[in-house]
Amino acid sequence: MRDTGLPIEEVIDDVRRAMTGPGVGVLTAEPGAGKTTVVPLRLLNEPWNDGVILVLEPRRVAARAVARRMAELMGESVGDTVGWRTRDDTKVSSSTRIEVITEGILTRRIQRDPNLPGVSAVLFDEFHERSIHADLGLALTLEVRESIRPDLRLLVMSATIDAQAVAALVGEGGEPAPVIECAGRTFPIDVRWRPRKGRDKLEAAVWSAVAEALTEPGDVLVFLPGVGEIKRSIGEISRHTDAAVLPLYGALKSDEQDAALRTIPGQRRIVVATDVAETSLTVDGIGTVVDAGLARKPRYDPASGLSKLVTVNHSKASADQRAGRAGRLGPGVAIRLWSKMEHASRSAHEAPEIEQIDLSGVVLEALAWGVSSPTDLRLLDQPSSAAVDEAFEILAMLGAVDDERRITSEGRAMLALPLHPRLAAMVAAVGDGPLGWPAAVLASLLEERDVIGGRPSERPVDLWTRVKLVVEDDYRVPRTDVAALRQVRRRARQLIRRIGGQEGVISIDDIGRSLSFAYPDRIGQKRAGQGGRFRLRNGMGAEVDKSDPLAHDDMIVVAELSGDRRNTRIRLAAGIDALDVELGFMVDMTEREFIHWNDDRDDLTRRVERRLGALDFGTHSQPVEPGAATTEALIERIVDTKLAVLPWTDKARAFQQRAGFVAEHRPDLVATTIDDDSLIANAHERFSSWLDGAQGRKDIEKLNMVDLLRTALPWNEVEAVDRLAPTHVTFARGRRAEIDYLGEQPKVSVRAQDAYGTSKTPTIVDGKVPITVELLSPANRPIQLTADLGAFWTGSWSEVRKDMAGRYPKHDWPEHPGGSVSGGSV
Repeated sequence: MRDTGLPIEEVIDDVRRAMTGPGVGVLTAEPGAGKTTVVPLRLLNEPWNDGVILVLEPRRVAARAVARRMAELMGESVGDTVGWRTRDDTKVSSSTRIEVITEGILTRRIQRDPNLPGVSAVLFDEFHERSIHADLGLALTLEVRESIRPDLRLLVMSATIDAQAVAALVGEGGEPAPVIECAGRTFPIDVRWRPRKGRDKLEAAVWSAVAEALTEPGDVLVFLPGVGEIKRSIGEISRHTDAAVLPLYGALKSDEQDAALRTIPGQRRIVVATDVAETSLTVDGIGTVVDAGLARKPRYDPASGLSKLVTVNHSKASADQRAGRAGRLGPGVAIRLWSKMEHASRSAHEAPEIEQIDLSGVVLEALAWGVSSPTDLRLLDQPSSAAVDEAFEILAMLGAVDDERRITSEGRAMLALPLHPRLAAMVAAVGDGPLGWPAAVLASLLEERDVIGGRPSERPVDLWTRVKLVVEDDYRVPRTDVAALRQVRRRARQLIRRIGGQEGVISIDDIGRSLSFAYPDRIGQKRAGQGGRFRLRNGMGAEVDKSDPLAHDDMIVVAELSGDRRNTRIRLAAGIDALDVELGFMVDMTEREFIHWNDDRDDLTRRVERRLGALDFGTHSQPVEPGAATTEALIERIVDTKLAVLPWTDKARAFQQRAGFVAEHRPDLVATTIDDDSLIANAHERFSSWLDGAQGRKDIEKLNMVDLLRTALPWNEVEAVDRLAPTHVTFARGRRAEIDYLGEQPKVSVRAQDAYGTSKTPTIVDGKVPITVELLSPANRPIQLTADLGAFWTGSWSEVRKDMAGRYPKHDWPEHPGGSVSGGSV
């Protein structure tokens, strides 16, 4: 191949020495230097190269364009010496020695065979974009070189990057890799600041800048964040100019992409592109760049658990890359739609994706590689532990890892599919069965750009609408994106062939069933009486407009959300039957039983609640069965009624009083309290063994309260109560009277005639505490209360005797009733 005259030619010998010597290197080259297309060709005939050189590009459109350019330089067709491999397309042959591949292809190849048979070198182009696939591919390649293939050459190429940090990462034996620097070939750029006012529509600001650009020589390249902005801006620009206005983004057909890259003889050209045109692609003939200052980047939202493309301000490095596209042919102009002051506050470089996105795919790749976490790999930037833990939670929910965080057979099946783990879980779960085709269509819809254009708030939420667009050729809705639809159809057919399934008829019920395998945490249940509001299985709340048809579904599966936890909008979802959820997630269902006192029945009631996460699948009554929960519920009832529900008897209350009396007077002998407050405070200890096996109110009513109270005391304390606080006292004439312990002093009530002959007051607690004696008339009315019976007989008895003899003349009223008996016995 002849000398291209590009600046990169000046450092090719340095690159050759790095590849021949240590076998690793870092090449930084400014835009326009020619590194992407020239370096692989110059290494083609090196003595060490007896195989294929892999050149990694971050985007499919760049991979195809780079391969075409190299083939053109060699005077060949793509598929001869130079070919490409992307997820959707392959153009190689047996004679191909340079394969330009998208970054994810390398990871798959290494996982299948770490020896990389037939590969001599791996070149990472545009590494400054720091995609997760590039970081992971580089980490795996480094391990392959270190452990299996020390002869494998490795070159990291970039326009703007911390070359020393990369050199330290890829170097070996403590030595950094050689760093080769190459200046670009760009002309001076006149940077103009045209900040957009807050209320200005983007497309209007774009046209204003394009109109200015058309006063300058050369074609115009406009950078916008996404397809929607591109289409709206093309519409606005086309209203004002006859110049050729061409879109350029990844989902376009290859011939449309090629048309945007080439000049049109005799006609001004305005190319309106995403950041695919920022680095690897060469867009011929550009004299002015209009940069909106925006880019679509994947970001991880911890609140929703999603990685999604969001519009952000790009970095200073990206702004310089874009502006440099205007300086390839001669002095150029860069019109920036933001202020110079705002530019100063922008970050210097793009943040690596590993710090921004959901890492479940990265974690799964690391586990399949044989390490326990991506943090064990040689990465330029390590992910946060929180992001790694979150990824493990997602993978565990999908069945990709077990409780020990090891990859499962399901996880390996998911890894074999070129999909995000959620979508891979869905496709792998249904396999080649009846849901295979619905799953393939859904995976393609969710992975590619939306087939319905317009702002997210204007699009229908129901995925069924989109599925019908894919599978029914004559079905259309307003704002159908034909290019995106074509890409989704192609992708779905590739997937169904990959899993060995077939295209077929899809019913509306298939959508929710399939989707639930990808988003089991986002199954949603309509909130009662709240139109359009749903509670998701993971506990989040989300809503759709009340006018949306899905607002009336009892259950849905949500594929896409927006907003935050306080205002979460459902953007994509499908209805699902509750029975399908119950059948599909039966093993995840939990049952919680609630045993409580039913006042109407005056007994325990047992209700069983079935739940799937935060979702309520109803409650039903069941017979109350013995168990710990039942016992606790009965004890709770005893406490709530303050013991009133217990079958108290006089004997039980009497023992409680006696025990309290002895505990008060002889705490050295009785230290345990069994009064009501104590029983309530220690209810579980006091009642649980007595209610073991109980089922309801009848079991409480069967309790023997005397035995319960006696067993509440140690045996020695029971003996002390029985000995020191007897239940009765027997007077001299044989009358046995019950002792009342409720008052401050124990008391007995007895007719005066039954106390005759008892000259002293009876006592308890080994004679230390006298019993108050209440003497009664023959009609059982109190006539005297005394704590000294002997003194009463010899004192005030004479007056009482006169009164009683007058009232009850038929009864015996002796003058000296005390007699010679010393006192009553206990």
